[in-house]
Amino acid sequence: MTTLVVVKKAGHVAIAADTLVTFGDTSLTHRFEANSKIFGVDTPDGPSYIGMAGTVAHFPVLRKALAGMPVEQLRLGSRDEVFDTFIRLHPLLKESFFLQTKEDDNDPYESSQFTVVIANASGIYGLYSYREVFEFKEFWGIGSGRSFALGAMHAAWGKAKTAREVAVAGLNAGCEFDKNSGGPIDVFTLKLKASS
Repeated sequence: MTTLVVVKKAGHVAIAADTLVTFGDTSLTHRFEANSKIFGVDTPDGPSYIGMAGTVAHFPVLRKALAGMPVEQLRLGSRDEVFDTFIRLHPLLKESFFLQTKEDDNDPYESSQFTVVIANASGIYGLYSYREVFEFKEFWGIGSGRSFALGAMHAAWGKAKTAREVAVAGLNAGCEFDKNSGGPIDVFTLKLKASS
């Protein structure tokens, strides 16, 4: 699994992730594979960073699917824009990438199977499998190490001066205590728009 966090503080956003890949009892460290769980996309409103937790198969699929979208449709600058972008993306995931959309017999909607966090100049967002979108005010985490990361970020929030400091505290805790998370860590920061 992973530890992946997004933070909004002091006029900046940060997104950070560990780089360990696990296959059951086997781990594939950064030494053997250049694994990054965060990738950047250019949108009409500027750059966004996207991170995912879950199966490794999701990473190339989401990168390729987003890269194949017309730039004018790739909008991630608000909760509604994230929702609209992933609604447009869902049929492509099924048709071109063979996404299995069923999680449970009682699914209310087809699943996109993703757990995603997004950081950009407009803020920090989370997207879940039924395209539920959350806009976070301070910080959030996903993946198997999220509980450790959330606790560490909560403890660091009042003392930290930057979004990056809070994110690093969360990742350090996730990598220390979650058996499926490990360093080195990747951290990316962006300046928030003045209105945020």
